[in-house]
Amino acid sequence: MKKWLSPALLIVTFLLSAIGHYAGWNFTLQFILSSISVIFVAGFLGKATESVAHYAGQRLGGFLNATFGNAAELIIAILLIREGLYDMVKASITGSIIGNLLLVLGLSLFAGGLKFKIQKFNMTLAGLNGSLMTLAIIALFVPAVFLNTHSITEDETKLLSLIVAGILIVSYIAWLGFSMITHKEYLADVSEDKSDQDALAHEQEPTWSKGRSVLYLIIATVMVAFVSEWLVGVLEPISHEYGLSELFIGAFLVAIIGNAAEHSAAIMLALKNKISAAVEIAVGSSLQIALFVAPVLVFVSFFMGDTMDLVFTTLELVAIGVAVFIARSITQDGASNWYEGLLLLAVYIILGVSFFLV
Repeated sequence: MKKWLSPALLIVTFLLSAIGHYAGWNFTLQFILSSISVIFVAGFLGKATESVAHYAGQRLGGFLNATFGNAAELIIAILLIREGLYDMVKASITGSIIGNLLLVLGLSLFAGGLKFKIQKFNMTLAGLNGSLMTLAIIALFVPAVFLNTHSITEDETKLLSLIVAGILIVSYIAWLGFSMITHKEYLADVSEDKSDQDALAHEQEPTWSKGRSVLYLIIATVMVAFVSEWLVGVLEPISHEYGLSELFIGAFLVAIIGNAAEHSAAIMLALKNKISAAVEIAVGSSLQIALFVAPVLVFVSFFMGDTMDLVFTTLELVAIGVAVFIARSITQDGASNWYEGLLLLAVYIILGVSFFLV
């Protein structure tokens, strides 16, 4: 029964969400159906990612999940840019970064730590990830400071944003070359006892072939993009009906929805003691948002005729800075436990309540 039950629920919830969207059902009902659909689609994506990670390795598997998961967010952001909703885009970028560093990573460390007392990953990789997160903070901080101190004009701020965006994209591409090619072995997964590894590999033999795993990963990503778009489409009427601010919606609701794929995949991998892949999903996704997706959106807006600057509000910069600070502090030793995951979740709740009250 288990072999057909999950696919059946996946298809049924996806179709109901589609029908509700295109038939114009009640907004609250659409929201509920789309949210349920996201859960099943994210689970499907997580299973496909786990299968791909078995063949490609934990780091590449985690990178693929972060990339496919962020594809939905990129599509949503481009749609928002087309509507001129730049503040919502920036809020969603903020939410994606803190959501991955605090919620996704926190849940992964907490869940994995409850099952395994200590989980280890590459300490050098953790340090480099911390340096890249610091670069992201600097890149977002500088344009805001220079504009708010009236050192440069708004037009010069847009020019500065384009230059910074270009530098970030080049830096991210160079990081991929460094981590995946020139220093791949240097940043390899932490090896446990070989007999334990062999037993774990035998126990977790994937049910799908390599080709089918990649195909399912692509299909799941497309489904996530559709469901996310349907869900985001009802957020504005939902916000008016329940009195939620745009800042809270962009930084938390949109981010949680967009990160649903990473949530399930990272937690499942952590529970299987594949913490390296879980950390790569959470931290790697944040880095990809800050160093690649956000800069790409700046260029997208430029080609659409009205450049979006990289000037974030003080609240957004504080939230990102706090998330980077504690995430870097917790991951720098290359080991994790459930209590560290709980600390990350505590900070996320504090920020969530603060944004809700704005």
